[in-house]
Amino acid sequence: MRQAGRSLPEYRAIRGSGSILDAIKQPDLSTEITLQPVRRYGVDAAILYSDIVVPVHAVGFGVDIEPGVGPVADRPFTSQADLERLPPLDAATHTPYVLETVRSLVAELGDTPLIGFAGAPFTVASYLIEGGPSRTYHKTKAMMMGDPALWSLLMERLAGIAIASLTSQISAGASAVQLFDSWAGALSPAQYERFVLPWSTHIFTEIAALRVPTIHFGVNTGELLPLMKQAGPTVLGIDWRVPLDVARHRLGQDIVLQGNLDPAILGAPWPIVEAETLDVLRRNGGHPGHIFNLGHGVTPDVDPTVLEGVVATVHAYTCEADR
Repeated sequence: MRQAGRSLPEYRAIRGSGSILDAIKQPDLSTEITLQPVRRYGVDAAILYSDIVVPVHAVGFGVDIEPGVGPVADRPFTSQADLERLPPLDAATHTPYVLETVRSLVAELGDTPLIGFAGAPFTVASYLIEGGPSRTYHKTKAMMMGDPALWSLLMERLAGIAIASLTSQISAGASAVQLFDSWAGALSPAQYERFVLPWSTHIFTEIAALRVPTIHFGVNTGELLPLMKQAGPTVLGIDWRVPLDVARHRLGQDIVLQGNLDPAILGAPWPIVEAETLDVLRRNGGHPGHIFNLGHGVTPDVDPTVLEGVVATVHAYTCEADR
């Protein structure tokens, strides 16, 4: 998951204060922050240091990230006129610093793959419409269901921005990309299928021509997993609420799964963390299509030595299984 280095002392030493968007605009800093967890943990891939609202911030919608709060929009999206604040993304013009970071990382990482990412239309829209993080998504759902024509226009614009962002990252050298629909779990299957699935499908269809692995992820999406699979990703992320073997039963043998250790477990004593890690691995049942990961992002208070132990446990288990 992204921001895996947030708990590292070396991250806090160089990150500085202020918005993450300011740090992302410094390619040298973003490159170093991306590399830190790779060096520390010995993980098998690097996750680009960025954020899902970078593209909409860059095109001028008016989004910032407040420390301790998250993405906020002073002037939320309310009408068709607000589409003027969401022009198409020209990555070379709007986000050249992201592309410079990707190119720098590809040169530094060697054989270690780099995973880029973008925000899915629903999740990004929720920030733009609500004006910030939400627990209820009242405004978002009211627009989605009460004004489906406007909703479609917004989804079309955000899907185009996501496609342009992902395409630019792949062209700069990213080995795989992830589409985060972090808050899609707030929707019923019927709502997701009607108002979200067509746009996620559109994104994965467009990206498929670039022939890199694609990952799809959302939190609390157990009831949506079969629909999210229909969108067309190569890999489907599973949070900790659905056991991995149950997710495999729901989704079949033909898709790679990613996950699904509960991040909160990382605060428990090591024997518990180790047992939970091994439980995820055993539930995979030796299926070749599993990327071990957390079920959501690393929290800043996690002891880095615990994550070192998790990585070592996974690697040891994998080596033993391969014998």
